[in-house]
Amino acid sequence: MGEILGVFAAVLSSALGGTSIGATRYLVGSIDPLAIGSFRFGIGFLLLLPLALLRGDRWPKRGDWAAAVALGVLFFALFPILFNASLIFTTAARGALALSTLPLLSLVIGAALGAEALTWRKSVGVVIATRGVAVALLSDLTSAPSGAWRGDLLMMAAALCMALYGIWSKPLIRRSSPIAFTTMSMAAGAACLVLLSSIRGSFAPVAGFGMPQWLGALYLGALGAALTFYLWAFALERTTPTRVAISMTVNPITASLVGAWLLNEPLRWNLAAGIVAVFAGIWIATTTRRHAQEASASASRPT
Repeated sequence: MGEILGVFAAVLSSALGGTSIGATRYLVGSIDPLAIGSFRFGIGFLLLLPLALLRGDRWPKRGDWAAAVALGVLFFALFPILFNASLIFTTAARGALALSTLPLLSLVIGAALGAEALTWRKSVGVVIATRGVAVALLSDLTSAPSGAWRGDLLMMAAALCMALYGIWSKPLIRRSSPIAFTTMSMAAGAACLVLLSSIRGSFAPVAGFGMPQWLGALYLGALGAALTFYLWAFALERTTPTRVAISMTVNPITASLVGAWLLNEPLRWNLAAGIVAVFAGIWIATTTRRHAQEASASASRPT
């Protein structure tokens, strides 16, 4: 049951992440991407901190502080910088496809580091889900600006940051708690982004914010940061990094749906086909055959 809850939390987290892309695209015309990240993770931290304190959650031990801070900088600072920089050179569709390499990277790196077993079922599920993303974005992949490969590489570097965070944070989350660990890590990343934004003068346009911009920033902080990454940590506590990472293929799907609703972007037949393939891939990668489950159960049964 815990494994199922973990997969469900990961899918919900990625779906919320997809809606955050729409909110980010709405705000990007008003404010610097670094400042958007500062608002997103700064507000997320401010919402998670009292929750962790009220619940009396177990915080990372002193010996884990350095690792928690380093992972926070990796995931909540370096990742959004690479993500935003990639979209300078490539299209949103190509960027989404490059980001969907996350489950493949998690699968390979996790196996190399001994974090989880490399199985045919996981591999097939990852490939099918990634192809589903490609099908969903098919009509938008044909046009690419000159030098788009630079953006693709930057986005894959962002995916690598996310894969390493998923693998390295799992034991730390288990030794503390999802909310407390995410709060500490997010604080480190948000502090870096706020510092960089202040140096660059990225907060200057905030003086002209109206209600829509403030609502967009609050949405990113509350749902796009606090809830999204709490669910991500919750999932990592209960299932493998690859099974969490494969849920990222839902992200561009929900981003496309939000784009159609909020930004009047067209929906095409390939999106529906891509959705089917993505969820088929997730189902294959996150389930095991009945005889494997029975063998595992019999092996653990006392004799």
